[in-house]
Amino acid sequence: MSEEQTSSALARICRVLASIPSGYVVTYGDLAEMAGFPRAARLAGQQLRKLPKDTNLPWHRVINAQGRISLPEPGASRQRERLQKEGVSFLKGRVDMARYRWKP
Repeated sequence: MSEEQTSSALARICRVLASIPSGYVVTYGDLAEMAGFPRAARLAGQQLRKLPKDTNLPWHRVINAQGRISLPEPGASRQRERLQKEGVSFLKGRVDMARYRWKP
């Protein structure tokens, strides 16, 4: 992917990311598909890693397809804490995707 394409992908993913409402989650695959990149969950993850540490975008609302947090510690604890503050609950380390998954 060229630098221009990468920049465009990040912009599209950021637009979708900004639209995810508080109290809901999407998967990496959902995020990619909504941004126009079907079957590109890894691309979504790669682009999220490029976000600055102090971003105001709700990066914490993106989890894996099994309803689990994919980040290593200490990021996983930060993500879980932020989601819980928004009312998202976990059972045995998983989010109930039927309840909290956002589908616009």
